[in-house]
Amino acid sequence: MTAALDPSEIARYARHIVLAEIGGAGQQKLKAARVLVVGAGGLGAPVLQYLAAAGVGTLGIIDDDLVSLSNLQRQVIHGTSDIGRPKVESAADRIADLNPHVRVVPHTLRLQPDNAEAIFRQYDLVVDGSDNFETRYLAADTAEAARVPLVTGAVGRFDGSVTVLKPYETDAGGNSLPSYRDLFPTKPPPGAVPACAEAGIVGALTGVIGTLQAMEAIKLVTGIGVPLVGRLLLYDALAAEFSTIRYRRGKV
Repeated sequence: MTAALDPSEIARYARHIVLAEIGGAGQQKLKAARVLVVGAGGLGAPVLQYLAAAGVGTLGIIDDDLVSLSNLQRQVIHGTSDIGRPKVESAADRIADLNPHVRVVPHTLRLQPDNAEAIFRQYDLVVDGSDNFETRYLAADTAEAARVPLVTGAVGRFDGSVTVLKPYETDAGGNSLPSYRDLFPTKPPPGAVPACAEAGIVGALTGVIGTLQAMEAIKLVTGIGVPLVGRLLLYDALAAEFSTIRYRRGKV
């Protein structure tokens, strides 16, 4: 599916269009794409801004939280004047100012087992920027059931990770691609991993990981490059080092 670009869009996306790997056809794919972002917080903020700037035609946002003062150290899609507003509304206003060609679909609710699949099936791709294991596992299981690609990321204090999941597909050898549960078989027990409110987090770290998630989403929509399927990209901010762990179905 493609969507024609008007003259203002051609001018806006000129730096994409001159890239042979994207070009006009790739930009049309971005315009036609429907991408859902789970969470409008630390990870969701850069994901939403870069996907909107890139020209993704429809962005869905799931979040049931309100903007608070402590969010502003890292959730850069929101501003001081947004404190007390629903994050979905604040993010939608910022996106409208950034790129009026993008349609925002607000889902001002919490992702739950009874609503997740119906929402996911409305989109071509899901990016998970949630901050808790319950939502991460739910998003991964739901994306697998709905046969929708998932870009999932996580952060903690000074480190983060990103991977891409398409477990409903097979590789060139006919082997099933890995799922989130192949990488993380079980959820950690409650309290084993402290929340960022307890452990702290560097705001810029969420920008690094969220931007990597946005890049993977753009690759998936346009069909360029090699997505992080079967690879977990790790970032250590204090050491300024990236590393990669390969994993496969049933085995890391």
